[in-house]
Amino acid sequence: MNHLAHLFLAPDSPHARIGSVMGDFARGLKVRELPPTVRAGVHHHRAVDSFTDSHPEVLVSKRLFSQQRRRFAGVALDILYDHYLLRHWQQFSNVDSGTFIDTVYQEFRDYEYLMPDKMKRVTRNMVENDWFGTYADLDSVGFALNRVAQRIRFQHQFFDIIDEIKENDRELERQFLTFFPELIKYAGDVS
Repeated sequence: MNHLAHLFLAPDSPHARIGSVMGDFARGLKVRELPPTVRAGVHHHRAVDSFTDSHPEVLVSKRLFSQQRRRFAGVALDILYDHYLLRHWQQFSNVDSGTFIDTVYQEFRDYEYLMPDKMKRVTRNMVENDWFGTYADLDSVGFALNRVAQRIRFQHQFFDIIDEIKENDRELERQFLTFFPELIKYAGDVS
């Protein structure tokens, strides 16, 4: 799962939401020293990732990618799932997506003091460039995936993976719509 989905699935508190994103920045972080509600968000992040990585629909989705790109299918799906979440937001939430995103962006500013330096830089960039708002557009997802590809330090064929996503969009979306309600239930149970 990518950042927006983690925030959406996190327990309903600013600290837990900050912790749910912090899960991607926890390397070298002394998680035990965090406030309990932030720590709970980090643990929630890990549980959500574990459930997602082993879910049958996600595994089937990964197999839709070519052999050359399958190694990166998990990364592509993480960002794509934020797109599908936005595409189907009303199905999963009574809160307007824009209102939720604005709330999260404000929480990033208000609780920055809890974040490690790298997370501060990334969340500032998220807010400044409205990452979550741009994920509503599939071409913007492709742009985000190509930015990820630029950071890979070995030879790969991850660039333009959006072409394979577009070829399989309906099937990937169908699999997401099967998987995500199960993840919502699981995420609520581990809160």
